[in-house]
Amino acid sequence: MNEWNLSNLLTGLHNDIQRKLDHARSLLGHPVSKGDASENVWLELLSTYLPKRYSVAKATVADSLGAFSQQIDVVIFDRQYSPFILTMHGQNVIPAESVYAVFEAKQVIDARNVAYAQEKAASVRRLHRTSLPVPHVSGVATPKEPPRILAGLLTFESTWKDPFGPSLSQALDSGDVDGAFDLGCVAAHGHFSRCDDGSYAFTPEGKPATAFLFELIARLQASATVPMIDMRAYAKWLTD
Repeated sequence: MNEWNLSNLLTGLHNDIQRKLDHARSLLGHPVSKGDASENVWLELLSTYLPKRYSVAKATVADSLGAFSQQIDVVIFDRQYSPFILTMHGQNVIPAESVYAVFEAKQVIDARNVAYAQEKAASVRRLHRTSLPVPHVSGVATPKEPPRILAGLLTFESTWKDPFGPSLSQALDSGDVDGAFDLGCVAAHGHFSRCDDGSYAFTPEGKPATAFLFELIARLQASATVPMIDMRAYAKWLTD
């Protein structure tokens, strides 16, 4: 009789993710096909294992002032308190108020892809987010401050000889504050996360995809619920 083993289960989850990412890189010939396959691996992982209060999709983020982000590979967003989303011909447009986290998915991590993902993250964080007073049994609570939108980069492997050496540290410290990463994963090597003082902790280990998933869930748990979206601020565009 086989006994359940939590370590084996978590190892199996990581191995499955790493195998799928490896296959996307080695078996698919076209760069666009490789990229799409890698995105789908991460989307499937997060859609399956994140709590159901979170939805996951490739999307563009919009605000009530009419501004749009760049297209984001992986957006983690709320559907419980922010019901508004437009889907048309496979393209998703999500209101800025509903976004919890954004990630770019690439085959490899290098300075160019770090800078690219930082620019994508900044394009989301710079959007305007509304926040309405929240009615409750004792009255009305003041509008809440929208939580920090998490951001990062998800890859299979690294182009650097030392995946978590000075080159990665320098790349992560580049760019402006709006694009700063909070966490990321290099499935073949380890994962990293941003500390409270702005420095980065690098964790090389044998189950990076699973470790990243758990760290992401922990950070989402610590994040405040998204604000109550002002739908009338969006509705004004109906008259233009």
